[in-house]
Amino acid sequence: MQIIDQMTKLSVNINKIATLRNARGGNTPDLVNVAIDIQEFGAQGITIHPRPDERHIRYKDTYDLKPIITTEYNIEGNPIPKFIDLVLANQPDQVTLVPDSINALTSNAGWDTVKNFGFLKEVVSEFKRNNIRTSIFMNNNFDFIESAAKLGADRIELYTEGFATQYEKGNKNAIKPYIKSAEFATSLGLGINAGHDLSLDNIEFFAKNIPNLLEVSIGHALISESLYLGLQNVINIYLYKIQNSKINN
Repeated sequence: MQIIDQMTKLSVNINKIATLRNARGGNTPDLVNVAIDIQEFGAQGITIHPRPDERHIRYKDTYDLKPIITTEYNIEGNPIPKFIDLVLANQPDQVTLVPDSINALTSNAGWDTVKNFGFLKEVVSEFKRNNIRTSIFMNNNFDFIESAAKLGADRIELYTEGFATQYEKGNKNAIKPYIKSAEFATSLGLGINAGHDLSLDNIEFFAKNIPNLLEVSIGHALISESLYLGLQNVINIYLYKIQNSKINN
């Protein structure tokens, strides 16, 4: 039995905790306390995705969370000026650029890094000048991945909804384009993150098959599963499945 040295990190997206809090207008559940607990339960990062309408994560939350994050702080979002200012003010470990429109219910596509090359290069350069690792949300498109490397990104985040949908239907071959994308990105010197619709049902299979997978960001499924199984328990199940995916018999 061989254990791979490099383990995939679990970053927990806490947007849904903010959604629940906002539904009543108070501070229950307390987002900061939940983030502290998530880290104590073993997660290696906290992810937030503030949107301009602040329907879940509020811009103030970004500042409130900064002092208590002892793992990795990942801020996702569309790099409009207000978002860029927010990221620069908080200096997270990582920023993930996502091309979601203002009215998007959730992220539903990766970047066309060819069409948006000039804009993204300027944004990435600004973050890198401030020593913030930059990841770009991506579909399985070699031209776009190559362009992401050329514009100076540190990592890409594979948009995994397509995999998750097909895996649920029993189509394990849906992993193949993601494997090829990860291999190609690695050959260009890009790190590999992944996220969107990953869950307890598919995470072990995904992590086992994607080479050089550095980090997964999981929110909706993890919080939903926690309603039945408990937050601490679910985080530890994820960590077990991710670790188990790196063990070869």
